[in-house]
Amino acid sequence: MERAIVSTSEDPPPIVILSPTNPAIIPSGGPHVYLNLASTIARTEAEGPGFRYALWVQGCPMRCPGCCNPHYLADRPARAIPVTDLLEEIRQTKGIEGVTLLGGEPFAQSDALGALAAGVRRAGLSVMVFSGYTLKQLQRDPGAAPLLSQTDLLIDGPYIHRQADRSRRWIGSSNQQIHFLTDRYRALEGRWPVGDTLELRLNCSADGEVTISINGYPHDNISAMIRASLSRKP
Repeated sequence: MERAIVSTSEDPPPIVILSPTNPAIIPSGGPHVYLNLASTIARTEAEGPGFRYALWVQGCPMRCPGCCNPHYLADRPARAIPVTDLLEEIRQTKGIEGVTLLGGEPFAQSDALGALAAGVRRAGLSVMVFSGYTLKQLQRDPGAAPLLSQTDLLIDGPYIHRQADRSRRWIGSSNQQIHFLTDRYRALEGRWPVGDTLELRLNCSADGEVTISINGYPHDNISAMIRASLSRKP
């Protein structure tokens, strides 16, 4: 099931649980809880405080114009991975202080990500979540509770392109709010870092194929420059 909703205001649509209810996307039953995972970066400084393990889920019920991850919106099979396997991978990652959940829409997979976040916090790591839903909306919906109850730091609200915000680090648009749901990052309240962050990674496969990945705030001019460079023939 794919449900396309255009979000143009600060009042996004009701929470839609996507992949966990669709056996064509993620296996159901058995001993494992699965996530429909789009991509991961094991160690980044561009997705929240300190070095963090960042993961993007596949599937989002909203269609915010200008979304920087449009390829993560469709509710389609990506990488189905048991939560236990991903949690072990995170635990084995050295030098991180927490995990950041992005998408897609993390709360569309609240049960699975709630289980992951609980394990992450038991390991002494923090949990930061970016959601297109507002905190008030999440608090009203019981389906959001598994993940919301395990979140230390929440950035909420849909991305609104005309309100793009380049002053607050890690924040997409000025309507989005920062919520300190625990004391873990309370010291940042009133002292939020400023300025954008952007990371580029150059990858070369065994057959010589070169790819560049970008995460952080995706400036249009930088993205265009990279695409142009990759399209040039040697």
